[in-house]
Formats: sequence, C-alpha cells, structure tokens
Amino acid sequence: MGELKIGTTIARLRKLRGLTQSDLAEELFVSDKAVSKWERGVGYPDITQLQVLAKTLGTTVDGLLAGERTGITIAGNIIKDTVKIVNVYPEKGMMGIIDSLSQAVGGCVPNTGIDLAKLDKKLKVDVIGRVGNDESGRFILSEMQKYGVDVSKVITDQKACTSFCDVMTIESTGERTFFSHEGANGEFCPQDVDVEALNCEMFHIGYLLLMRQFDEPDEEYGTALARLLKRVQEAGIRTSFDVVSNTTGKFSATVLPALKYTDNAFMNEVEASEVSGIPPRDENGNLVVENVRKTMEIMMKEGVGERLIVHAPEAGFCYAADGTFTVVPSLDLPKDYIKGSVGAGDAYCAGCLYGIYKGMSDKEMLEFASACAAMNLAAKDSISSMKDKESVYALMKKFGRKNINY
Repeated sequence: MGELKIGTTIARLRKLRGLTQSDLAEELFVSDKAVSKWERGVGYPDITQLQVLAKTLGTTVDGLLAGERTGITIAGNIIKDTVKIVNVYPEKGMMGIIDSLSQAVGGCVPNTGIDLAKLDKKLKVDVIGRVGNDESGRFILSEMQKYGVDVSKVITDQKACTSFCDVMTIESTGERTFFSHEGANGEFCPQDVDVEALNCEMFHIGYLLLMRQFDEPDEEYGTALARLLKRVQEAGIRTSFDVVSNTTGKFSATVLPALKYTDNAFMNEVEASEVSGIPPRDENGNLVVENVRKTMEIMMKEGVGERLIVHAPEAGFCYAADGTFTVVPSLDLPKDYIKGSVGAGDAYCAGCLYGIYKGMSDKEMLEFASACAAMNLAAKDSISSMKDKESVYALMKKFGRKNINY
C-alpha cells in the first residue's frame, strides 16, 4: 500500500472518529507534524505504531493497510410519524373516524436504516441527517440505536423541531395520505455530509423533492444533490437515491440531474412516469409493463451507472446499464395479511440495497426486495414487522407470486 493511500485512509478514519491531528498524535505519542506528514503521503507510521493506530481509528491493521470501506450509509429525511388508522378517507367537509393512532419513526433514514440493520446484524449501517433538540428527536435516535444503527453523524438542530408527519391510513385497504411539517429536515444541507469522513461502500440518500437544500439549482451540476453525489462517487463510493411523490411539478428538474451521478436509483411507477410522460397504466388502471420499460429506458440514458429500479404494487422492475430489463411480480398476499403500507417503499429499497451490497443478480435482488416489502405490510407502522434475512427468504417460499402480463 502506498504512503499516499494509507495517509488518505488515516485522515478519513480520523475525521470519522471526530479526532484532530493533535488528538491522534497524543494517542500515539508522536507530534502532530508527524500525523500531518502521514496524511499528506510524505511519511509513513512506524510498523510498531500500526496496532495502536488501527485501534484508535476503530479498525484493524489489515483494514488500515487495505483502506477498505464497508457497510451502507443512509442520509436524508428523519421524521416522526403519527400513524392514524381511519375507517374511510372523508370527502371535503365531511368527517372520518380515527380508530387508533401510534407513534413511529419515519423517513428514509430511520426506515431504510433500521430495515437494513434488522435484515443483517453484521452489516455496518450509519446514518446522516438532522433532528430537533426535542422529545421526538430523542425518540427517533433511540429507536435507531436500539437496532445497532450508528447515529453519531446525526446533527441535533438547536432551532428547528424534529420533522413530523401525520399518516392517515385506511384500515380496509392500507392506502395512506401524508400531512408533513418540514422542521429540521429543511435545515439539512449538503455541507452536513462530510464526504472525506464517509467510511462506507455504498451511500444512499432520500428523499429527493423533500430535501429543500439538496433540491436547490446548481449552475454546473443541475442541483446541489447532483454536485454532492459526484463528490461521493469521486471518493470511490457507490451512490443511490430514492424520491418522494409530490405535486410540485419539479420532478424532472430535480431528479434528472442526479441520475448522472448515481449508480442506482429507486422510485415507484408513478414517480418514474413524471419524467417520461408515458402513463404506467391503461384507462382501466392496469399496469402496462411495456410503458414502464420505455420510461426506464429513457431515464437510463441520463447516465445512471448501474441500474434503475422501479417498484409498483404488482411487480418490481430493474433496467441495468447493459440494457437488461428484469421483471419480478410481487408476492400474492392474502387480503387479511396486509395491515398497513407505511414504509413499504423504504423496505423495498432496503431489500434492493442489501441485494446490491451482497452481489445478488438483478432477479434475486428484486425477489428479495419484494419479500422485504411484503414483510413490512404485516404491520401498521414502518419497521416493526421487518425481520432478519432468513425470515424474508422463508416468506418468499410461503407465498406464490402475482400473475402479470409482460
């Protein structure tokens, strides 16, 4: 391993641990000038210092010398959900009955991060975002820590409250409507992501269209997020993003620039059609697979590095950079199985991320992700019904798959 490479690794891991050069020097009984030389690649630690150096930086000697990044970092929205189960969504001016309510974590960061941690306890998962200095923020951080998610990079905002969302879920169908307050998510910005300190193999961020400062226009790259994703890719880390459905009319302007700097992109069939203008369904509401394929082909031409993944209630779709189009129907679940669909998209995304991380084929990845989403549907909140990967595989064997025309 060259001096410059190990120096870069030392600097990255030092920042990850929140240490200054002087702090590290003090631990090793050397001068801060010596540490500076190591990090600039003009010097090399003595072999007798490697064991203590590795321990101080939270790695092994092999990891230090190899400069290996592991795990998945999830950045983006952190939200407290209040899930309200209603008998019917009322017409304007009418009243619906709330049968029950519960508090739960929500947003890309807690949902996807916890799902990944529950799937595989050995997987290193860390998260980046903002919460308020309030009870809701402490609740969310505690929930993530409970499952082994590293929350050390989450910023506690001293001015804005923790973002929250009221999730109105129709009990009989699982359909949901969201009312959200931006809160601390509005203060989350690209400068909160220290690219040099990232110690992961994959970096995932969501949701586009719900991160105001990341969605801002950028003269050179299109959006602030696109600029950030390019920097992450240049650091040798695979990138991905997820989006949220909204009615701002800014979908193409916000999403297309980021595609050029992402390795893997996730969205549902309605969101994807915002770019192409091709309806994903016919006049009877039936999914038209060929239209989904055409939309994905158009989006892939924007420069996606590895694959584009679109999920719909009926099936999941993957369009790879080599032009391969893969379709996997969803599991055919009995009606009484579904208790809610809050976080189902995040569960699907977590399954895909895990499959990509583990090197699954596109078909295997989509099969696994569909079972993760099905696992999620067994509960009213976003995370409680997710289990380990062995349970996901068991669920795949329990149910058949839907019949769709493609």
